[in-house]
Amino acid sequence: MRWGVIVFPGCCDEQDVYDCLKHNLGQRVEFLWHKDRLNGGFDCIVLPGGFSYGDYLRCGAMARFSPIMQGVVEFARLGGLVLGICNGFQILCEAGLLPGALVRNASLQFICRQVFLRVEESDTPFTCAAKKGQLLRLPIKHGEGCYYADPGTLERLHKNRQVLVRYVDGKGRTSPSANPNGSLDHIAGVCNDGRNVFGLMPHPEDAGEKILGSEDGLKIFSSVIAACDKREKRAWLG
Repeated sequence: MRWGVIVFPGCCDEQDVYDCLKHNLGQRVEFLWHKDRLNGGFDCIVLPGGFSYGDYLRCGAMARFSPIMQGVVEFARLGGLVLGICNGFQILCEAGLLPGALVRNASLQFICRQVFLRVEESDTPFTCAAKKGQLLRLPIKHGEGCYYADPGTLERLHKNRQVLVRYVDGKGRTSPSANPNGSLDHIAGVCNDGRNVFGLMPHPEDAGEKILGSEDGLKIFSSVIAACDKREKRAWLG
């Protein structure tokens, strides 16, 4: 399959995503500059972490107006897979592709450490290689990762099963101490109602090798690969 990794001014994690996909998983990957127009032929578009446009105004607020985002919105509308990691998650929320918003951490401090996630749904292109209830150990590194949504939006998220991963402790339990940023309902990542757009604050690309302390991040990327293979087989069979 073919991946596109968007590079915004201020990004700092695009190379990690590229290396994880290309070298750990043997995928076809290319960088896409924020001023480019998105052309066809991609199976999944990744918006990586970093500090797009220096996080001026608020995280993701300016990147949402980059020329390439028009193509990303259309790509998602047509069913293309879009993955936003950390700042990419923030951009997707600002662009209206995902519900809710990311605000300052409850501690008002930048946080960089390993966390545990519990997979809440396994019937999506981003989690199908994992089991419901499975724990993943991934790193976080953000100052504005506290997920917030109004009561109506939160109700819809629960009703449509759009919360895909939650912050938990090493035994899979939610608790205030296991929630690193104060996210509402311990939410670490959500998808859209079409289940083809997913954003999460932890970094799967930084958990792709044992030397990094965890290989659990590969579950996210491997899920996308498996989903695309299944989609291609269905198309081939007609």
